[in-house]
Formats: sequence, C-alpha cells, structure tokens
Amino acid sequence: MTNAKPSSRNPWAWIPTLYFGQGIPYVVVMTISVIMYKKLGISNTDIAYYTSWLYLPWVIKPLWSPLIDIFRTKRFWIVLLQMVIGASLAAAAFSIPLNSYFQWSLAIFWLMAFSSATHDIAADGFYMLALEQHQQAAFVGVRSTFYRIAMITGQGALVYLAGHLEMTTGSIPTAWSITLLVIAGLFLSIAIYHRFILPYPKSDISAVQEVSAATVLKEFFKTFGTFFKKKEIVVILSFLLLYRFAEAQLVKLVTPFLLDSRSDGGLGLTTGDVGIAYGTIGVIALTLGGLLGGYVISKHGLRFWLWVMVVAIHLPDAVFVYLSYVQPDNFILICAAIGIEQFGYGFGFTAYLMYMVMISDGPYKTAHYAICTGFMALGMMIPGMFSGALQDWIGYRHFFIWVMASTIPGFLIAMVVTIDSSFGKKKEQ
Repeated sequence: MTNAKPSSRNPWAWIPTLYFGQGIPYVVVMTISVIMYKKLGISNTDIAYYTSWLYLPWVIKPLWSPLIDIFRTKRFWIVLLQMVIGASLAAAAFSIPLNSYFQWSLAIFWLMAFSSATHDIAADGFYMLALEQHQQAAFVGVRSTFYRIAMITGQGALVYLAGHLEMTTGSIPTAWSITLLVIAGLFLSIAIYHRFILPYPKSDISAVQEVSAATVLKEFFKTFGTFFKKKEIVVILSFLLLYRFAEAQLVKLVTPFLLDSRSDGGLGLTTGDVGIAYGTIGVIALTLGGLLGGYVISKHGLRFWLWVMVVAIHLPDAVFVYLSYVQPDNFILICAAIGIEQFGYGFGFTAYLMYMVMISDGPYKTAHYAICTGFMALGMMIPGMFSGALQDWIGYRHFFIWVMASTIPGFLIAMVVTIDSSFGKKKEQ
C-alpha cells in the first residue's frame, strides 16, 4: 500500500474548475463591482476612477512573477490564493452594511485583485507543468470556454441574482451582501476541491534551492532588457496602449448607462435586466466573435484580417450613440445592440491577442507575453480612470460621441504596425 501523491490526473477533473476559478475574481473586481457601486449610489466619476485602479495588479504582475517560481510550488500558490480570494469575497460582503463601505470594500477588492493576478501566474504555469505539450494544445479551448463561463456566471447569473434579491429583500445593500457571500461560498468550495484534486507534477518544485537570488535577479533584468530592445519598440508599446483606447473608456460606463434613469440620460434597466443583456447575451456574443476571429486568422493570417478587425472593434461602439439619443424601451433591441458591439469587440480583440503572441516570440516567450499583458492592463487602466469624470461633465450622449472620436488612435497605430504575412496562418500539411 502506498500513499504516493498522484503526479497526474485526468485534465477534465481540474482544468475546467481551475480556469472557472481564474475568471470569477476578475469579473467581480472589473464588472460586478461597477454595477454594485452604481446601485449603492456612488457617482460615475468615483466608480470609473477607483475601479480602474483595480487594474494595477495586472499591470505590474510581471514584477513579482519570478517569486512564484522561486518560492514553494505553483500548486501551493493556487490553493492558498483561492482561499485568500474566497475570504476576501466574504469580507467584502460584510463590509457593505458599514457606513464607510466604499473605502473598505475597495481595499478588499484591491487585495482580491492582487491575489487574482498572482493566481493567474501560478495557474498558467501549473497548466504547462501538469500537461504534456499535446495535452496543452488539446485543452487550450477548454481553458478559454470555462473562463468565458465564469464571465457569464459573474456578469449574468450573479448580477441577475442580485437584482432578484433587491426586489425580494427591499434592500440593495442586503442584496449585494448576500450575492457576495454566495460567490465567496462558491470560491471557497473550488479551493477545497483543488486542495484534494490537483495533481502533484514532478516538475512543480521550488527553485529556491536550485538557483541563487542573484542569478534570478540577473535573469529577471535580462528578460526585461531584451523586451525593450525589440525592433520598433515604440510602435509595439503604442499599439498595446492605444488599440483599445476607446473601448477602455466605454467599458467603464456601459453598465452605469444601462442602469441610470432615463431622466439622467440612461436606459433605466433593472439589475436583473443588465445581467441578461450585458452579462449573458453580451458575453456570448463576445465569445462567438473571439472564436470567429481565431478561426479566420488561422485561415489567412493576421495581416490579411487586421483592418477588418480594427473596424470591427471600433465602429460598433456607435450603437451606444444610437442608444443614448433614442433611449429605446424595447429590451430585445437593446440586447441586439449590445450583442453587436460585443461581437465586434470579441472579433477585433483577436488581432490584439495575436499581435502580443507575435511580438513575444523568442527565447523569453512566456516572460515577454506577461510584460505585454501588463501593458494591456495599463492601456485599460489609464483611460478608464478619467472616463467617469468626463461622462459626468458632458453627459452620456456627448460621451459616446467622444468614444467614437477616441477610436482614431486605434486606426492610426494600425497603419504603422509591421506584421509578417504568414503569421497566424495554419501551415499546410
């Protein structure tokens, strides 16, 4: 009889829950927090500014990513951080009834964002260690699917639950406290499940005994140095920061616009309606757009589809100009408009993701991709910080016109990027 820990398990037993667990905290801090604060009476200026700061851990996560390799195992970090995230969700729930709930909940969400960004590093590393290369390729679609399911669960089902509880309890703070407790219970269950189910890959070991801190530090700075010495680095950084300049502003104000009363320029939807329109239909459309984008790039390559994708991610933003001026009360029409914008975003965002893969190629592929994701988060964080104040100043109608004007940098930077004609195209057998 042996008590040896299993070095491998059926990937279906842990990959779906691992990437579902990766998606939930991101959705909570980036989307659910915006809806919750809006319902609790926080201004658009404060919502956009303070929740944009929650991007910061994803911006700077490459700075501490080597620590995950140096200390303990990635399995250890996954379980620990999931417990921290679950406890943070419970703490956020109990902070809502407090008079200073905004400050306390923001502090807790920042801890959760830091834990979530670190969890991303450990989970992606564990995925590569626990699976053979052919399994990694086979399950990459499963990863993406369950991350999207987490988005639908968070933005759709849980927001709908909060809306239902608002009506049944008659108290918005109570409704959101209960909703956060439900999410906390779900996440702690995932952490306990992973404590027993995640395998123990032989290669998942601490590096602290194998390399010195000086060696790690030297390699760390070398990795950063090689990234910033890339040819056309100014164009690369401009693309990473400006391609989504318009979308970064739009995304912070979509749900406040949907929730605000018609007299305030919004559409006056209920919390449950937003969960259906934006959190369910919108996310499904986003996913379908992304799947189509990946498929067409594999057929003809990134350069062939770049301009179609640039148009797709930017021009559908015009549906919000229409919605803000007409203020339709037809829920199906509103859902269709959101679906169009999100489908275009999903399709056009594929070009951004593939561009990051292209410029990360080389001996430091993983580290350079992490640096790219940091700049990607920075490109969302900075425009988002001033978007709420701008909307409060000029109103929804003029704000959405400004968003359309903000698409211009995305078009301009697409004109100067260099892309190999065969990149992304599936090689003929």
